[in-house]
Amino acid sequence: MPLLLPIIILLLWQLLTGFELIDSNVMPMPIEVFKVLIETIRSGELLDNLGISALRAISGFLIGGGLGFVLGLLNGFWRVSEEVTDSTIQMIRNIPLFALIPLVIVWFGIGEEAKLFLVSAGVFFPIYLNTFHGIRSIDPGLVEMGRVYGLGRLSLYKNIILPGAMPSILIGVRYSLGIMWLTLIVAETVAAKSGIGYMAMNAREFMQLDVIILSVVIYALLGKLSDSLAKTLEKRLLRWNPNYVAR
Repeated sequence: MPLLLPIIILLLWQLLTGFELIDSNVMPMPIEVFKVLIETIRSGELLDNLGISALRAISGFLIGGGLGFVLGLLNGFWRVSEEVTDSTIQMIRNIPLFALIPLVIVWFGIGEEAKLFLVSAGVFFPIYLNTFHGIRSIDPGLVEMGRVYGLGRLSLYKNIILPGAMPSILIGVRYSLGIMWLTLIVAETVAAKSGIGYMAMNAREFMQLDVIILSVVIYALLGKLSDSLAKTLEKRLLRWNPNYVAR
């Protein structure tokens, strides 16, 4: 069932372009995109750029996501930390990320640091907000019950608070994975000499629509792969929750 709609779209794409209802200068035929896929794999261009983009995405996710998770825990557990930092974080969160690109280029140039900064900043806020919200949404009755059963503070966090907050945290992870690829696309098209985004922008200069479409499809597949991995993580970490086991 999940493959049904993509197959229908692919067939419609083939029919519309095959019967020239859509001009080839607007959208190439799927077979042409497939030929480019094979050519770029054989030349090594696609695999090299794919590896570079994946490394940037994963590195930025680990940096920004790790900081967001730690700060979300800190502010969720400690009211003083929330009072000091949360208001500032919310102000920064409402600054459009892409508006910072000229400033980021001035700060970091067009090297890897600029791309890592943009991806890290993009994934930071969803994970921070959902971690913070998940901890603050724990039922006080469960915490009180844990205390009645003699759980210490560490055991309370480990056995009640963190598991209870985990659904919200994992929603933040899934959302941030989508933002991760979106931010990386922009970073690689603005200032890059390698990566899938660079490959698409370089193809634009020579009007290679098949390469551009291939790049878009690859980003879509990477996003789907990331989401599938996040779903698998949900099932493993939330085995105790019947709502996730039933999926």
